[in-house]
Amino acid sequence: MTHLHRDVPSGSRPLLGRRAFLVASSLGFAGLRFGTPALAATASSAARPGKAKSTILFFLCGGASHIDTWDMKPDAPAEYRGPFRPIATSAPGLQLSEHLPLLARQAHRLAVVRSISATLNTNDHHAGYYYNLTGHVADPTFLSLGNNRTPMPDDWPFMGSVVAANVRSQGDLPGAITLPHMPSRAPYTRPGQFAARLGVEHDPLYVNGDFDKPLSFKAPALSLHGEVSVERLKARRGLLQTIDDARRDLDATAGVEKWSRLQDRAFSLLGSSRTRSAFEVAGEPQALRERYGETINGMSLLLARRLVEAEVPFITVFWMENLQIADKCKSAGGWDTHGNNFNCLQQHLLPEFDRGFSALIEDLSERGLLDQTLLLVTSEMGRTPKIGDVRSGGTVGAGRDHWTHCMSVLMAGGGIRGGQVYGASDRRGEYPAERRITPAHIAKTVYRAMGINDLETKDKDGRVLNLLAEGEALETLF
Repeated sequence: MTHLHRDVPSGSRPLLGRRAFLVASSLGFAGLRFGTPALAATASSAARPGKAKSTILFFLCGGASHIDTWDMKPDAPAEYRGPFRPIATSAPGLQLSEHLPLLARQAHRLAVVRSISATLNTNDHHAGYYYNLTGHVADPTFLSLGNNRTPMPDDWPFMGSVVAANVRSQGDLPGAITLPHMPSRAPYTRPGQFAARLGVEHDPLYVNGDFDKPLSFKAPALSLHGEVSVERLKARRGLLQTIDDARRDLDATAGVEKWSRLQDRAFSLLGSSRTRSAFEVAGEPQALRERYGETINGMSLLLARRLVEAEVPFITVFWMENLQIADKCKSAGGWDTHGNNFNCLQQHLLPEFDRGFSALIEDLSERGLLDQTLLLVTSEMGRTPKIGDVRSGGTVGAGRDHWTHCMSVLMAGGGIRGGQVYGASDRRGEYPAERRITPAHIAKTVYRAMGINDLETKDKDGRVLNLLAEGEALETLF
């Protein structure tokens, strides 16, 4: 059982230093699973009560508009509902946006949760990432520091790290892998996506994609540069020099023994041709690549399917923004549609999402993998049901601002019963009206699907600590 860092007041934390923590997490070596699992809930896959062997989290960076996608309000006033119309789907009574026609054909496999309230006084991206990725309400430092509230080593852990610490991966691959990027651009790295107090050894392995070369994926721990060959690597030369600066940071805080285990796992990964081949999506049939869409996000979902086949327990795909539409949408090029919301959704975001995510569901189903793979689509927030953001010209700008009072998520596979809706928002999509829940309930549902029912562990002083006391699994979804 891993000993966690003790909670102490900010400013006097005897923890892994913030700089060292970020260095280790960014290297890509941190998510290399080894040793004993972190939590008391560990069990073999045969004994775990959950049905899922893997989870794919598809995070729509920026804050996806619930009211224009999967919680439409056709009877609301025009200044709320906008121009999009709902369409019927393969699930009786379940409607989606008209700009999701491919996903509509897969709706009999979907569960739509429409009553998530993540009210935050910060109403910003950092807090939204943290709440929806960990299940924990953002602490007061998110309000006092704003965008400077980057990841801290004593944050609550990312749900993917909790899963990876409990469900043993197969082969050399780590238990949690994140692609195609680490949000957001430095120095504004989003909190919530790291193992934090669980320890850097449970961080995800970050696999980097290239927007302009969507078939190319690279991980720092799986790449050999310059004259460093596999033979030279096996002689334990070359790689050590490239990470020596980080080692100086970590030796004093994380311990030489832990760092040595990280190095050993990195060498194991680098020396395995079978491991490296898991990331070669170019080997997939062209017709299948075209079905997903040969964009960075489409190919990331295809790679996620390959990693499910490699039995990686938790795969995260963070939507990579298209900077070419950033000015058009008054955003970073993703789902943060402060301006021109409807054109940005209709012409760019929804078609790419519809194609890629519907292909993933269809592909997993045809391969007999959907029942053992939990799919979760979420974001850091919803968007204002009333059209118009003052930052983009008000009503004329046709944007939607941040809205944390109500949002929706999609789930499928992993024992989830398809063709259903959980909860409801009010007639304007502003607040939950039935079965109000929080992101903690969603995280607990992921843990339930993966067979993790005990989240208690101990800190280094032997005190019992519950990694997520709030919320409960949504049992009616299964």
